Amino acid sequence: MMTLVVTLMVCGLGNTGVAQAAGVTITGSGGWNEAAYVKWAPVSNAEGYNVYVKPASAADSQYQRIDNELIRQYPSYWRADAVGLAAGNYVLKVEAKLSGGSTVSAVTGAIAVAAHDRSGFAFSAASTYGTGSGAYNDNGTLKSGAQVVYLTSDTAKTVTLDVKVSSSGGLQTAVGLGEILSLRQKGYDKTPLAIRFIGKVTADDLSGQLNSSGYLEVKGKNNYAEMNMTLEGIGDDAYAYGWGMLLRYAGNVEVRNLGFMLFPDDGISLDTGNVNVWLHHNDLFYGTAGGDADQAKGDGSTDMKKGSTYNTISYNHYWDSGKASLVGLSESAQFYATFHHNWFDHSDSRHPRIRVASVHIYNNFYDGNAKYGVGVTTGASAFVESNYFRHAKNPMMSSLQGTDALGEGTFSGENGGMIKAFNNIIADANSLIYANSNAGTAAANATSFDAYLASSRTETVPSSYKALVGGTAYNNFDTSVDMGVTAADIDPPGSVETIVTAEAGRMNNGDFQWAFNDATDDASYAVNEVLMAKIKSYTTKLIAVGGNANPTDPTPDPTPDPGTEQQVVHNFTSNGTASDFFNIQGALSTSKGSVSYNGLTLTQCLKFESSTSIAFTAHAASTLTLVFNSPDGTKVKIDGTSYPMTNGIVRVSLASGTHAITKDSVTNLYYMQLAY
Repeated sequence: MMTLVVTLMVCGLGNTGVAQAAGVTITGSGGWNEAAYVKWAPVSNAEGYNVYVKPASAADSQYQRIDNELIRQYPSYWRADAVGLAAGNYVLKVEAKLSGGSTVSAVTGAIAVAAHDRSGFAFSAASTYGTGSGAYNDNGTLKSGAQVVYLTSDTAKTVTLDVKVSSSGGLQTAVGLGEILSLRQKGYDKTPLAIRFIGKVTADDLSGQLNSSGYLEVKGKNNYAEMNMTLEGIGDDAYAYGWGMLLRYAGNVEVRNLGFMLFPDDGISLDTGNVNVWLHHNDLFYGTAGGDADQAKGDGSTDMKKGSTYNTISYNHYWDSGKASLVGLSESAQFYATFHHNWFDHSDSRHPRIRVASVHIYNNFYDGNAKYGVGVTTGASAFVESNYFRHAKNPMMSSLQGTDALGEGTFSGENGGMIKAFNNIIADANSLIYANSNAGTAAANATSFDAYLASSRTETVPSSYKALVGGTAYNNFDTSVDMGVTAADIDPPGSVETIVTAEAGRMNNGDFQWAFNDATDDASYAVNEVLMAKIKSYTTKLIAVGGNANPTDPTPDPTPDPGTEQQVVHNFTSNGTASDFFNIQGALSTSKGSVSYNGLTLTQCLKFESSTSIAFTAHAASTLTLVFNSPDGTKVKIDGTSYPMTNGIVRVSLASGTHAITKDSVTNLYYMQLAY
């Protein structure tokens, strides 16, 4: 099977017409960056759906079935998203399985899929790993041997993954997202891993998986540890709701297509020793109010500090953030970051606020910012080019000089830094003072200024221009360091608003609709109470995950892709002893109590007696999960070996081949799952 562990995701670039064939009506489809999607009307007599994808020019024999979890049900339609597609044209086929075993299907027209913009310091040849694509190749396809796990509100605490925990390759089955990441922190397992979030996943859903401050920890063993990990949302409605992400000691990590709402303190914190991290196409909403007056909207939306370097933050949508992004805390050594194509949508300050670092800031849309745009202190150098500042009160500031030395007080009492500005559009600024040009809001001031205005992007800033307090000169990093971007990659500033408002944030601009009122919101840095209320009341429209159809893959692969998370599930409450996969011998009972598992209430069990047995054949290495209601230490035999229960669960890694489950102790089995 091709490593198209694809998820059809789209941004409205492709076909949106209605196609109908033999009972399946496709109501929409389209292509996004390295993804495509399809929507269809429910088929009244369908027992489930499968969805397939292939290049538009390929023969039908090249169709590949997408993962079941990528198929979802909504109130009036079904949708499937396929990710991991290289740029090109694709078609998707929706197949409905009808009662009686027959199928009907419909096919989309050609869907155009674009490539992600991989530029900036995370993709610099001078960086540690040369990429921030995480589990993906730089062409958008999953890396060979990549693993994929799916996180929903129901599976966040129960999802399993075998993780290498020793130098000899020994495996331990991690249960829950927190344990998966904790075991990966040991540093033995560098297998590419894509963690895919579906729908609204809350802090309660992740109970026991977050640290004491409410963060999902993505941590390596030591500084810049190779992680090869992508954390991504599926479709346009994936949310980290009530929790944030903490990245530490992480190398080659990608976070994309997620909405962060009501996060604690920071939304995404790159805290200590991160390299080649790429944060892109996320929506950053209000966080939880902190104790300080300037934390009413949360603290930092995307902060980077303590030696984190060669990172790119791009195509994110900041929704009225109070403090969008801090770069640097107490560093003494040089480090690098890029901000490009972000939509600072009525956010207030820190776009970014920089200490020490050298930061390239280009093609961002500053849209009604009540305090300031870019701020530099403590010897930082920022190259600010081809951005559009629309009614950003103070577009560029250096502490204790220029605009910051005017009558309103300082944004920082630290020593100043230096900004090189080139080819920006500045509209309706309150104050902007250039060192060498009268093009700002006031006459040039070679001593107390906000920025040096360059006449070309390759111009070096003379060392005679220095920070008024601290005396540091611009370090001209942009002419001496590989920044991971060329002049040809830079969009003209007149196109920035159109490009950024169309492409920043989650695919299709996400499912959350809100329009700011420029007349009032441009100058206000108070919490927008109506927006906050809408965020707090957000509910997902997602009904169910999975197509629930037995596969009829036109090109079955005898060796499943290890990243596709295929599984066979048997629920004794709904299925009794009838199964096309398991050979189940034994008696059922509804009088042994009930079990809650994975969002299900299970009321019927298989009684384990001397005559009870379950036989099956695993066609590849897999993990068997059995759910009982017996005390810890109660045992069951699998292939003749006794395994004790913990919290009613037995989980065992199996090789391919035939297997048997038989009685050890008297117990009651309610549910079983075999996951490849």
